[in-house]
Amino acid sequence: MKTTGRAAASLALVALSTAAAFAQEAAPAAAPAAPTPVLDTGNTAWMLTSTALVLMMTIPGLALFYGGMVRKKNVLATIMQSFAITCLVTVLWFMFGYSLAFSDGGGMNAYLGGFSKFFHHGITTSTLWLPGVANIPEFVFSMFQLTFAIITPALIAGAFAERMKFSALLIFMGLWLVFVYAPIAHWVWGGGFLGSAGVLDFAGGTVVHINAGVAGLVCALVLGKREGYGTTNMAPHNLVYSVIGASLLWVGWFGFNAGSELAADGLAGAAMMNTQVATAAAALAWMFAEWIVAKKPSVLGIISGAVAGLVAVTPASGFVNPTGAFIVGIVAGVLCYISAVKVKHMFGYDDSLDAFGVHGVGGVIGALLTGALADPAINALGKGASVGTQVYGIVFTILWTAIATFVILFIVKALVGLRPSGQEEVEGLDVTQHGEVVP
Repeated sequence: MKTTGRAAASLALVALSTAAAFAQEAAPAAAPAAPTPVLDTGNTAWMLTSTALVLMMTIPGLALFYGGMVRKKNVLATIMQSFAITCLVTVLWFMFGYSLAFSDGGGMNAYLGGFSKFFHHGITTSTLWLPGVANIPEFVFSMFQLTFAIITPALIAGAFAERMKFSALLIFMGLWLVFVYAPIAHWVWGGGFLGSAGVLDFAGGTVVHINAGVAGLVCALVLGKREGYGTTNMAPHNLVYSVIGASLLWVGWFGFNAGSELAADGLAGAAMMNTQVATAAAALAWMFAEWIVAKKPSVLGIISGAVAGLVAVTPASGFVNPTGAFIVGIVAGVLCYISAVKVKHMFGYDDSLDAFGVHGVGGVIGALLTGALADPAINALGKGASVGTQVYGIVFTILWTAIATFVILFIVKALVGLRPSGQEEVEGLDVTQHGEVVP
């Protein structure tokens, strides 16, 4: 009996051991823990570089580009506008703008970000933007987006150059950043309804250029023409400044477009190549169009064409192939020339430095051609591109920008007035607004 009992016990132990072994084999292996996202130093280095390049686009790039195109008595006032806007927008972006554009707005997220990141609350040196994808510090992402927020209102100033009071400019730009730029940036890039609808804007054709161009046109119409417009010589006082400024814009634009990939990769390289091709094509297209019509190719023409190409390729840079960029450049060069030189005079509005003619029209051209020419082999997101979706984004941007800009201008007019006196304008804004002159 004892032997039999021991044998039974042994058999039971063997059976249990075998069952346990089978159970272990049948049980699925535990899933490995997801790796903790780690800062990508290569992406971060490229984004630090891109941020510096885009800041250079405004100061000194745009400041010199615009400063050379005005009359000598307004050069300091014009350059001052770009510099002061850089300072003002930086403070407002740190305080409110970044949060309104790029934080979660909860139930209102389709239209506006939230308040959680006011004063950059909660962001530390360890906070990453797009963990698992770009893995760059959120401070760097915010700085990169800040440079876009700086240049957009600075572009508007070209439409009313030589005729807005400095006090009015500061109030207008502050309100415009909060109520126009931040919401539209959120709509397209921050999780809002335009981005969710499939509107493609790789680097700011809608957010920056259509936005600034339409606002500039509204400003030009509300403020009216410069004193002596149409009878007084208003030729640029120093095109050398403008060529230097345009060249700085061109170089800085590589940070603008290739940087918008947020990574140092093949798509950033494609965006860089597309930027170069479209810019060169547009500069030549404008130059030859002017040569045919006006019989001489001007320096102002070729640099204006280059900027038109930069503008138009901005939304398309990360979606089209280089052939598409070439087409974008040619179309933008010709149509922006017609808009800035012919259409403006046909309708008689005073868009001083062609902010609408180049940025507004160029931005629309680029947005439409992005829908038509997007190549999924360059960017998989281009697979669903359509001209109709792009029109949807363009229309909403134009409507909100035009209405909000109009309202803001009348608020500023009620507070401090928009224009200096006629005599002050004739004397020049350098001395009347800032008490300084260029000898």
